[in-house]
Amino acid sequence: MNPLELLLSRKSHNKLVAPAPSDEQLNILFKAALRAPDHALLKPWYYRVYQEDSLATLGAKMAEAALKLDASISEEKLDKIRNKPLRAPMVVVASVKVKEHPKVPEIEQVLSGGASVQNLLMAAHFQGIGAMWRTGSLAFNLHLHSLLGFEKNEILTGFIYLGTEQGEKRAAKLLNIDDFVTRFS
Repeated sequence: MNPLELLLSRKSHNKLVAPAPSDEQLNILFKAALRAPDHALLKPWYYRVYQEDSLATLGAKMAEAALKLDASISEEKLDKIRNKPLRAPMVVVASVKVKEHPKVPEIEQVLSGGASVQNLLMAAHFQGIGAMWRTGSLAFNLHLHSLLGFEKNEILTGFIYLGTEQGEKRAAKLLNIDDFVTRFS
């Protein structure tokens, strides 16, 4: 498949099983991620990799952070939160460490972080690795940020679930380009 066909065929897959990406594959994912557009070469991206036993640790931190926001949360819901990272054999927590810069506002750095994650997702797709970029309320939970060791200036940009795709992907809905593009001559 040529690169454009690969690009146009990328789709998230939510049923991910072992094996997780190998160290060699993971290094390629990060090399691609670090090629994102980066005004003033600030390199604001940061990634934390969880796999094996650390997935349960991540789930415990997620549950603790959720409980901190809502002390009345049910045990059933806490169990569901604890098990979120176990939906894949690897979870990468993506973030942006915002740096003060006179020409590069925070929004540009966050957008660079998003481009970095997209590069990572494409590199996963190109290598046949299943991937799903998730956020949800936990991505914005400052208690979780603290439990994960985030710096004061750090923003969580997503949980990237990685593994081997299981089952068929749902067909991608074809979108009408004209619904999203206005052309000027």
